[in-house]
Amino acid sequence: MSQSTKREVWSWIRAGAIAILIAFLVRQFIFSNYIVRGESMMPTLQDGNRLIVNKIGYTVGTPHRFDVIVFHATETEDYVKRIIGLPGDSITYKNDQLYVNGKRVAEPYLQHYKDALPPGQQLTENFNLKAKTGKLRVPEGKLWVMGDNRQNSEDSRYFGFVDQKSVIGKVSIRYWPLNEWEIMQSIVLP
Repeated sequence: MSQSTKREVWSWIRAGAIAILIAFLVRQFIFSNYIVRGESMMPTLQDGNRLIVNKIGYTVGTPHRFDVIVFHATETEDYVKRIIGLPGDSITYKNDQLYVNGKRVAEPYLQHYKDALPPGQQLTENFNLKAKTGKLRVPEGKLWVMGDNRQNSEDSRYFGFVDQKSVIGKVSIRYWPLNEWEIMQSIVLP
């Protein structure tokens, strides 16, 4: 093998090693791949959807109400849910309506389910933080999360507040199935 061929082979090996290192660093610290398991986030996310989660966003920024996040629920399981309450918020549901700090807040992502309910039935049962947790407000460093499929979601109503340190990141992209590919937009309400 000639000297120039050896240099070219070595150059390709070095480029491949650098590419693998960069891919590893991106996967470890910036983005991660997750698969939705279960129906708790329907209709927004379906069982089997594949997601890309932005892991660095909350390192440099803060969570926002209605962000869809992935977090460590237990040592072996990660959950995907929607942020409903931020630190300092009081949360109340009354007559299938969300109230944050006493103000009525719309949840357009729930309309699909609300439209399908029989007249007089509620999607989300009446509750407030005091009744569920003994606290009036979401504590500092914690979040209140709920699944969009309110009648079939194990969420903060059952396991309480989520520690912000357990949040892996914000769901940025649903890439599978391909016909449902979507950049997950934050919901901004007036």
